[in-house]
Amino acid sequence: MSACPERSRRASSTEHPEAQWKDEARTRKQLTDLGWNSFFERHFAEHKDTFIPARVTRHLKHHYQVCCEEGELTAKISGNIRHRAKHKGMFPAVGDWVAIKARVEEGTARIHAILPRQTKFSRKVILSATDEQVVATNITTVFLMTSVSGDREFSLRRLERYLTLARESGAAPVILLNKVDLCDDPEHYTELVRSVAPDIPIHVISATEKTGTKELERYLGTGNTVALLGSSGVGKSALVNALAGDEIAPTGEVRESDGAGRHTTTHRELYGLENGGALIDTPGMRELQMWSDERSLLESFPDIVELGERCRFVNCHHVSEPDCAVKDAIDSGTLDEARYRNFLKIRQEHDALVKKREQIAKTQQKIDNPKRQTWRKKTARRRR
Repeated sequence: MSACPERSRRASSTEHPEAQWKDEARTRKQLTDLGWNSFFERHFAEHKDTFIPARVTRHLKHHYQVCCEEGELTAKISGNIRHRAKHKGMFPAVGDWVAIKARVEEGTARIHAILPRQTKFSRKVILSATDEQVVATNITTVFLMTSVSGDREFSLRRLERYLTLARESGAAPVILLNKVDLCDDPEHYTELVRSVAPDIPIHVISATEKTGTKELERYLGTGNTVALLGSSGVGKSALVNALAGDEIAPTGEVRESDGAGRHTTTHRELYGLENGGALIDTPGMRELQMWSDERSLLESFPDIVELGERCRFVNCHHVSEPDCAVKDAIDSGTLDEARYRNFLKIRQEHDALVKKREQIAKTQQKIDNPKRQTWRKKTARRRR
């Protein structure tokens, strides 16, 4: 199944006006099915005389796949975008709406602008101090998937990280407990998840058996985009196939020993659905480094925030301060120590990221200072 709806023949200017109007209406519907709305229409206005809108459906190493009114095209970015991009987060990502110049005969296009993003799910690039990796953009819902087929694939601490980043994205998080067909006690896992995410919808499903997948259709439909996120082998691609009603995403075999799936998805890809809407399948993330603000962190740990309000000191860090309600809750057994330690670890990553950003901003401010630039020019002239 193509990410794009079937390409329609565009009416020429010499055809009957009614035929041209019908063709334009069909094109608008095709784009709307994939998530085009008044927000993007408004921001595209400055480009409409020169370019056409398209949505990025796949990102490979040196090029992108985009979907537009002309069908699917292979696209590369313009020199202007490459020159202006100060970091990786400013390049196109899967889910982006972009302004392109299409060469339909060649099946290619050039991306000249990225429209503002309504939402985005990001993480910090591994082994980088401040680089952002944009995983998916313009998504309405995030399916956070984990497996209940065994303790090896199930981790509350990893789920807490996903929840923090999902809240930061601006999309609505939904937790999916997959492989219920391989689990003897799914209610046990449901209760564990509910203990760390009491305000998030939880669905117990089996993607391969299509158990519980019907309930997920409420999140799909025209204009909606759902991103599937989770570790390798939890069944993201299998769920794409179940919701699409067709084998559109490759899947791997399941190990009989522990029910774990094998890593098959190697790149992010957006799939258009016949009934409207889109799904974004993503590779499993072995490491999930934080790219969020303090608000998202606190929203993911409301129990610790509530306890913190009872601490003796307003700025209590819950580490070694006296009369700390959080530490008292751990001692009394009302707060899980592993959850507390994960909170401290995520907060430490967040604080380190903020500090590094501030250092880079100060350095850049010095470089951009007009007086410094004048001094550098004078110094260069003297050396000549």
